[in-house]
Amino acid sequence: MRVTSCTDTFTLSNGTTIPCIGYGTFETPANEARTAVREALETGYRHIDTAAVYGNQEAVGAGIRDSGIPRDQLFVTSKLWNTERGYENTLKACEQTLNELGVDYLDLYLIHWPTNRKQFGDRAQELNAETWRAFEELYKSGRVKAIGLSNFLPHHIESLIPSAAITPMVDQLEVHPGWPQTAAVKYCQDHGIQVEAWGPFGHKDVLTNQTLVSIGGKYGKSSAQVCVRWALQHDVLPLPKSVHMSRMRSNIDVFDFELTDEDMQVIDELRGIGGTCSDPDAVDF
Repeated sequence: MRVTSCTDTFTLSNGTTIPCIGYGTFETPANEARTAVREALETGYRHIDTAAVYGNQEAVGAGIRDSGIPRDQLFVTSKLWNTERGYENTLKACEQTLNELGVDYLDLYLIHWPTNRKQFGDRAQELNAETWRAFEELYKSGRVKAIGLSNFLPHHIESLIPSAAITPMVDQLEVHPGWPQTAAVKYCQDHGIQVEAWGPFGHKDVLTNQTLVSIGGKYGKSSAQVCVRWALQHDVLPLPKSVHMSRMRSNIDVFDFELTDEDMQVIDELRGIGGTCSDPDAVDF
């Protein structure tokens, strides 16, 4: 899909539109998040991504209000943390998130991580299903306009689908050059699930990778801008993060160039650089 500004949108499977670049707030301390979110919105972002575990939802909500931008012009995402899984816990956790953000509804709510057999054994699938049932209830009630997943690989989704009345609309995955998650992205796109990229810059060694630096130089762009553009050209929605206004602007200044097919292939084939690259089946948090 061709997009020409950060407020252009992808369309989710339920018809909800979502701005094609989001502003990430992971690891932004609460004492910085209020100003950062306000400045991001002043810069042009209209899509804000946070999570309960980030510990900054109140500050994010304050930054949204400080911007003066009407709520219906914004897209706000949060995520359910792992300790709150299960039907009743999920409903309570969502209410707490709404209260902390100071909003009446979320545009998108995600299960932050799937349960895994390492932690939950045979109960893992059941617990994911219970949690998703609460998500469906929140969606039907209007408290949440779209529902989805985060860090779910295809086999997690396949296990969830038989008990689900509503198919997930989004899966937020770690996706960046060097960790393209090609199979997971293809699976989601084949099944009408919009992929979002958390950590689209990976770690420092992605941004300093000479292949990316060289490709960016051809267009007068930075390696970070190449990462954002690469995601967009794969119809993946990137969630770049910076607390500096100059970089906020730079991260959405990606609509005046287009990577060639050759450039895309070269980037696609990069391996072993940057990122957390956590296996959802191996984590124990």
